[in-house]
Amino acid sequence: MLETGTPAPDFTLPDQNGQMRSLAEFKGQKVILYFYPKDMTSGCTKQACNFGELFPQFREKGAVIIGISKDTVASHKKFEEKYGLPFTLLSDTEKSVIQTYDVWKEKKNYGKISMGVVRTTYLIDENGIIIKAFDKVKAAENPLQMLQELE
Repeated sequence: MLETGTPAPDFTLPDQNGQMRSLAEFKGQKVILYFYPKDMTSGCTKQACNFGELFPQFREKGAVIIGISKDTVASHKKFEEKYGLPFTLLSDTEKSVIQTYDVWKEKKNYGKISMGVVRTTYLIDENGIIIKAFDKVKAAENPLQMLQELE
C-alpha cells in the first residue's frame, strides 16, 4: 500500500465508455480512488452500489469517485448499466496501475493461495497527495467510511 503524505502516481486508463481518463484531470478535487477485485461479485456490487447511493453527498463535498479493477471496459459498462452507477470505473487489464498502487497481493481463500486485488481505498487531496489509505476494507462499509473521512 502506498504511504499517506506521498503524491498519488498519475495514470491513464480507459473508463467504462472506452474514454481514456487520467488522475491528473481531477486535480483541484478530492478523489476517492478505490480498487476492487471483480465486477458483478457480491462484495464489489455492495461497495459500488453504496458509493452510488451516497454519490450526491460526495459531489456536495467536492469529491469524485473512481473505481479500478482488472475487468474489461465491456464488463465495466455492463456493471455500470445494471446497477446505475454514477461514477467512473477504470479498466486496468494489464494490472499496471493496480501494481503501481501496491494492491496486487497474495490472498488466501479457503486455504488456497492466489494472487489478486486486495480491496483498497485511497483518499487523494486536491493537490494529488494521498491523505488517507485503507487496505482490506469492508466492501459494504467503505463508502460511508470514506464519506465520513471527508468531514
